[in-house]
Amino acid sequence: MRIIGNLLWWLFGGLEAAIGYFTGSLALACTIIGIPFAIQTFKIGLLCLWPFGSTVRESNSPTGCIRIPLNLLWLIFGGLWACLMHLFFGFLLCITIIGIPWGKQHFKMAGLSLAPFGKDVELGF
Repeated sequence: MRIIGNLLWWLFGGLEAAIGYFTGSLALACTIIGIPFAIQTFKIGLLCLWPFGSTVRESNSPTGCIRIPLNLLWLIFGGLWACLMHLFFGFLLCITIIGIPWGKQHFKMAGLSLAPFGKDVELGF
């Protein structure tokens, strides 16, 4: 069922969203300051490629408190808009009964796109 869900996700816009996140990641990686943010956008792009079966969990890496200011910068410079976009499409898909599984995936991405630092994505292949 995960494979069918992911194939339908790709067909109806998931692939384009992932390409958008990967393009943004490449643009951010052009500067030294943007590299940590490029890693986070790449992480969200991977989740856009394979959302069904993937999980987002808190990271076990000892980053300390650096993730708080980085998440604040992320929120100010685009994270809020990415989160609102995923929330909008999640609510739009949940209006219909058949769209609820895809809406839940958008809600998962909204949580990650709001504050990606300090979170890991486990892809469920």
